[in-house]
Amino acid sequence: MIERVETRVVNIPEAESLAGLRVQPPLVRSFVTLEIKTDDGLEGLGVTFAFYSKALTPALKSTVDGLGALIVGDDPMRQDAILRKLNDAAGGSGPGGIFMLALSAIDVALWDIRAKALNLPLWKLLGGARERVPVYASGALQRTISNQDAAHAARCLAERGFRQIKMQLGICKDFSPAKEYERARMVRDSVGPDVKLMADANQGWRVEEAIEVGRRLEELRFYWLEDLTAHDDFDGLARITAALATATAAGEYLWGIVPFRHMLEARSVHILIIDLLRVGGITQWMKVAGMAEAFNLPVVNHCFPEMQIHLVGAAPNGLTVEYMPWTLKLFEEVPEPENGDLIMPSGPGLGLRFDQDFLKRHSA
Repeated sequence: MIERVETRVVNIPEAESLAGLRVQPPLVRSFVTLEIKTDDGLEGLGVTFAFYSKALTPALKSTVDGLGALIVGDDPMRQDAILRKLNDAAGGSGPGGIFMLALSAIDVALWDIRAKALNLPLWKLLGGARERVPVYASGALQRTISNQDAAHAARCLAERGFRQIKMQLGICKDFSPAKEYERARMVRDSVGPDVKLMADANQGWRVEEAIEVGRRLEELRFYWLEDLTAHDDFDGLARITAALATATAAGEYLWGIVPFRHMLEARSVHILIIDLLRVGGITQWMKVAGMAEAFNLPVVNHCFPEMQIHLVGAAPNGLTVEYMPWTLKLFEEVPEPENGDLIMPSGPGLGLRFDQDFLKRHSA
């Protein structure tokens, strides 16, 4: 039975990117860590955060605490019953927002407990599709840095062994396809033709703008173009996808599983991106992956590589893991890229342990 639920706020400073570039100004991201402990000595870990809103972090922690208090005494192996109980307790405050961010962390921790109880790595419990997965470097080629710095950072990542790298576009306040193309060309030239490049516009363009830029970029052979317009404009995304030869990707901004059905039915993208926290945790992540498989589409994660390696590796249609290093310092050991891949963890559950010294030093 669940004996207690413990949370804390941890502030993680980010001073440099994967490519060694200094982050200016230095960033501090606030996360809520979760530990669910059972009466037989098992412990499940979870992490959540309010994305870029530090002001909402106390409210998020309070929500995790409130939901956690409701499950003390429950059987952690009856996960669907717990999730139904928490959804009922939320009333009409879901499915999105702080409630979902809190629920997802609890769901992850429950899966960690279940896999540990069976002495299995989570990816094997979920299906075990492969023993290693490709990984792509993310977060270093921000739109705020110069073209020259972006090209240099991409080259550094390629030299580190990354065979897949993502950059940001949507660099101009005043729309300029020529400037977007020039930045992309410089990055492509810096890494050569064999590195798979992705570009993320973070919903920065109207449909017509996205089509114009996308057509210019086709000769640079991008692996995919991401979040080219508003995340919930499923018809607009479908128009972009139909107009371009390059694959398109989206989905990280969607809450719960229902919007993914609409996105799939509209044929909005070629690749689904699933955010672990917004979708509702591991339970819902795998359901979306199954829906995508029915449409013959691959899926990728958003952030949290140390956890979502299990999901991408378990799903038959898992494509690649986004290696965003925001949360890696929370843990004692994390999967490290090897020649462009991540090796699936061998330890039970998530195979993770919080670095208690780091948590104590950086707790709010």
